[in-house]
Amino acid sequence: QVQLVESGGGLVQPGESLRLSCVASGSFQSINDMGWYRQPPGKQREPVATIGKTGGTYYATTVKDRFTISRDNAKNAISLLMNGLKPEDTAVYYCNAIIINTFAEDVWGQGTQVTVSS
Repeated sequence: QVQLVESGGGLVQPGESLRLSCVASGSFQSINDMGWYRQPPGKQREPVATIGKTGGTYYATTVKDRFTISRDNAKNAISLLMNGLKPEDTAVYYCNAIIINTFAEDVWGQGTQVTVSS
């Protein structure tokens, strides 16, 4: 069974930075796209940033130029460096991965809380 384990959430003040990390563990052939999604209080889950196996990236307009996603294929891991955090970035952040075994499986982490408040 494949698991995604996230770390790095917390409480920060506006303008500060945080780094989220996610590592995939278990048995699988490969991983295609990986990414971060978030669910603000009272809202639906939304994409934040994704990265392909060869490094192609996507960023939501609201985080572009502030957040940077990176990937280490050897460690089956991704990170999200979040700079210039704003109160509207407050959300539960979820790691996601498309895991390839016999078929493709959409796997989610348990989520990590990020709170931006003065």
